[in-house]
Amino acid sequence: MEIKISRERLVERFLRYVSVDTQSDPQSETFPSTAKQLTLLNLLLEEMLALGLSDAEIDPHGYVTGTVPATPGHEGKPVIGLISHVDTSPDMAGAGVKPQFVQDYDGNDIRLNDTLTMRVADFPELAFFKGHTLITTDGTTLLGADDKAGVAEIMTAVEYLMAHPEIPHGKLRIGFTPDEEVGRGVDFFDVEAFGAQFAYTVDGGFEGELEYENFNAASAKIAVQGRNIHPGYAKDKMINALQVVCEINALLPAAQRPEHTEEYDGFYHLVGINGTVEQAASEYIIRDHSREKFEAKKAYLQSAVKLLAEKYGEGVITLTLKDQYYNMREMVEPHPEVVEKAEEAMKLTGVTPVVRPIRGGTDGSRLSYMGLPCPNLFTGGMNFHGKFEYCSVDTMERACRTLVNLARLWGE
Repeated sequence: MEIKISRERLVERFLRYVSVDTQSDPQSETFPSTAKQLTLLNLLLEEMLALGLSDAEIDPHGYVTGTVPATPGHEGKPVIGLISHVDTSPDMAGAGVKPQFVQDYDGNDIRLNDTLTMRVADFPELAFFKGHTLITTDGTTLLGADDKAGVAEIMTAVEYLMAHPEIPHGKLRIGFTPDEEVGRGVDFFDVEAFGAQFAYTVDGGFEGELEYENFNAASAKIAVQGRNIHPGYAKDKMINALQVVCEINALLPAAQRPEHTEEYDGFYHLVGINGTVEQAASEYIIRDHSREKFEAKKAYLQSAVKLLAEKYGEGVITLTLKDQYYNMREMVEPHPEVVEKAEEAMKLTGVTPVVRPIRGGTDGSRLSYMGLPCPNLFTGGMNFHGKFEYCSVDTMERACRTLVNLARLWGE
C-alpha cells in the first residue's frame, strides 16, 4: 500500500511549531518549567480535536494526550503509543527562529549567515543528505527540530491515518510532553492512564535510527566553602574555593570527557563552574551504558571528593550525587517485537534501520522503567541544541511513513 504524505502539510506544521518559543528552564521549580511551553501544547490540543481525536485533553501538568481509534475489527490489537516532547534545550536561544531552506542540497558547505558557515569538514554526515531539501537555522538560534520534527511527524501521521480508514490498525495513543530537555519530561506522566502496552518516542536524529539502549545517567553538584584571606597574608590560611573545584576536576580522567569518547564510551562532563575565592561550585553529568561502569564512575568521583575533603578539612566540600535515569535496554529486550516491528516498518518505507545506542537519554528511557517499553525512532533532525541544527524534509517525510507503517504492522 503506497503512503503519500503531504510534504507541504508536514513542513507547514513544523514551521508553525518552531515559531513558538518553548525553551525549558532547569532552574525553575514549576512544572512545566516555563509557561510558554503551554502555548504549543494547547495549540496541539486544538489540532488534535480538529482532526477528530475526541478524547484529546491537556492535564494539569501540561501533558497532551489523545487517541486514534482502532479501525473496525482491530480493537483487540495491542495499544501503541507515540510520544514526543515540545520543549527545546536551554543551551541555545529558541525565540525568533528564522528557518532557512536549502533546496536539492549539493553536498557543499552551507552558509548560515554572513559570518557563519556549516562546513562539511566539521559535519561529515552532511554528505548523506546530498539531494535532500534541508531546513537550517540562520545561525543565531537553534532550530527546534529536537523535538518539533517529531511532533510534526506524529501529527501528520495521525492526520493521514484519520483520513485513510482503509489502513487497518489498533488503537494508538498520542502523547506530547514538556521539559524533556531538563530531565523532567515524565515526572508526572501517568502510564496507567495513558493505557498503551508499548510506545515509541519519536526523538532521534539520523535517518533510520532505532535506539533502545541509552546511557545510565547521574548529576553531580560540588559545593566548596573556601576561606578568603588577603592574598598578601594568605600563607597556610587561605582556602581558595575556585582552586579546590579545579583540583577535583584535575583528578577526573581527561580521556573520559565527551570530546574524547564515542559509541559505548561513558564520560564525566563538566557543565558548569562558578564562584569566588570564598565560595565556588561545579556541576557534572556522568554517563555510561554499562551499569557497572556507571557505578564505578560515581564511586571514583566520590573518592576524589573524599581525598580533597581529607586535605582541606570537614565542611569544605559537599557533593550531591543524584541518579537521573537508567539504560532502557533491560526493559525493552524482553519484548523483541517492539524493535522488530520498528525495523520492519522502516524497511517497508525504504529506510535502512540503524540500530545503535543513544549517547544521551529520552523520555522513553524513564518510561521504560515506569512499565512502558519505549524505544526511540528517527526524525531527520541533526546537530541538536545549537545554531548548526538542521533537518531533512525528505527524512521527515520518511519518518511519517514509517509511523503509518508501524501502526499498520501492529494492527495485523
